[in-house]
Amino acid sequence: MSRHFAFDESAFQYLLKTSVREPEIAQRLREETQKLEHAQMQIGPDQGQFMNLLVQLLHAKKTIEVGVFTGYSSLWVALGLPGDGRIVACDISEEYTSVARRYWKEAGVDKKIELRIGPALETLDELVSKGQTQTFDFAFIDADKTNYENYYERALQLLRVGGLIAIDNTIWSGKVADSTEQDSDTVAIRRLNEKLFRDERVTLSMLTVGDGLTLALKR
Repeated sequence: MSRHFAFDESAFQYLLKTSVREPEIAQRLREETQKLEHAQMQIGPDQGQFMNLLVQLLHAKKTIEVGVFTGYSSLWVALGLPGDGRIVACDISEEYTSVARRYWKEAGVDKKIELRIGPALETLDELVSKGQTQTFDFAFIDADKTNYENYYERALQLLRVGGLIAIDNTIWSGKVADSTEQDSDTVAIRRLNEKLFRDERVTLSMLTVGDGLTLALKR
């Protein structure tokens, strides 16, 4: 089976220079985040722009984000939503999301984002219990890997038919392809990848964007 060429740093820089239109405020947020301890948790500008495009293609108005960090991905998504669009954003960190709040407000998208501080499973289960199933258009999952399958199942309930789930880190620096890698995070992502491959409830594509971005369209 043939594959594309090795995507080295110079090719990636070319991609950024010729295709990514990163808003100045997003650039400042990304650069501030790079100074923080867990900066590697932030997605890249190419992925942010791609998700912005996805929500526009979907004509999305109601979205979910599991794992906010400093709000870079939610900023991109919010900028792609219409004025009455909404994001339910789930995270457990007041510290990191305080950075997000500053940038959301400056960008004028803070009213689109409902930040829920607490375990994401509790927030998702509350949405389900309050009759919000099949009402969301888009979900982005980028949080603790051992709960990925749980987040996926809740998101699938909450999405309408034709809604899209985007799951981050599904290639996981190639560790999922190495059977000797048996740490809990790798095992959880590998298990979800295998489950998604068999799941007839969705139409599936795993992309080599960032550290692997899987798209699952609800049938």
